[in-house]
Amino acid sequence: MNDDSAEPRSAEILLVEDSASDVLITRAAFERARVIVNLHHVENGAECMAFLRKERQYSQVPTPDLILLDLNMPVMDGREVLAALVKDDKLNHLPVVVLTTSEDERDVLSMYKLRCSSYITKPVDLRQFIRVVQSITDHWFKIVVRPPAD
Repeated sequence: MNDDSAEPRSAEILLVEDSASDVLITRAAFERARVIVNLHHVENGAECMAFLRKERQYSQVPTPDLILLDLNMPVMDGREVLAALVKDDKLNHLPVVVLTTSEDERDVLSMYKLRCSSYITKPVDLRQFIRVVQSITDHWFKIVVRPPAD
């Protein structure tokens, strides 16, 4: 029986970002958004894949409802992450929003060819960045029907 009085569960978001300042700005923007969010963070694509596959120190982490993926990172970049996700039957259903500074049309096209859910260029202005984060949360956590949590 469904208990309508139950509190909604927090949205689990994995931020894959190597820039400490961008992580701080993103955290601040989510604090202003009107959705309950657990924002997890890893610094590169290799750690992202370990998180998603629940390897090593990530064995007890939740499966994210949404991945915010930067493209340009050390070790394993966002392009490589998205390519790996597409090939992994256990992970290819996860929505991925590319959130990057790159406006290169080749990047945009290649990420959509790899089935990213959306591609957003990071605004430089803090107010605009907060609006972008609010739009992401509104879209993914108030409008879109997501796959059930594991």
